[in-house]
Amino acid sequence: MSSPLFNLSGKTALVTGGSKGLGKAMARGFAEAGADVFISSRSAEELAAAAAEIGAGLNVKVEWMVADMADRAAVKALAMEAEKRLGKIDILVNNAGINNPQAIDEITDEVWDRNVEVDLTAVMSLTRAVVPGMKARQWGRIIHISSVLGVGGRLKRNVYCACKAALIGLARASALDLGPYGITVNCLCPGPFLTDMPGKLLNDEEKKYFADRTALKRWAAPRELAGPALMLASEAGAYITGQGIVVDGGAAVNVL
Repeated sequence: MSSPLFNLSGKTALVTGGSKGLGKAMARGFAEAGADVFISSRSAEELAAAAAEIGAGLNVKVEWMVADMADRAAVKALAMEAEKRLGKIDILVNNAGINNPQAIDEITDEVWDRNVEVDLTAVMSLTRAVVPGMKARQWGRIIHISSVLGVGGRLKRNVYCACKAALIGLARASALDLGPYGITVNCLCPGPFLTDMPGKLLNDEEKKYFADRTALKRWAAPRELAGPALMLASEAGAYITGQGIVVDGGAAVNVL
């Protein structure tokens, strides 16, 4: 059994983008701490496989549902179905996101609208949907997955940087709204984590550049975000709210 500070027995967690990468790693971390977990993504096949992996060897419930976060009706349905199957949602991790690099003078309305819908609007919508239950129970943990690009910048990442920065602002304001109800709201801002998204967007030279920028001289494995997420989701993080916590292997301190 985990330390009482990190023990999530009796708690439930909804993790979007939970079929792979950071989402799956965080969901497994919650399950290992005793939480029942609900994951979503756009692929039924990936979700079924991830659910089996997340729950392997553990006495917890792992449920899943296909949901396109660009579809507002689907986002609302996801919240309702997760609460129906798990009975409540104590922990929400808004992890689903997309990234379509375009220079500022090349951004199309279509790319802007879809990215903002998935990376920002869906986060607000899902949070809004689960908050009433958290308020009623006087307990809740909301974690938005932002990025180091939400506190910095990167060539041709205009839409992504804008949305990830907005999540930090959203968390700060929401923390003030929800703090009196025992609900914390925070952002995790991952740096170089080797997931599918950077794997597809970056070439080998760019991957080496990011690794060399870190103090640890390497990319992180998705599993290495599970610990920070567990801290924020548990009693260990009960007095942390309205924060954007950078998890980047020391890249941000390498200013020269």
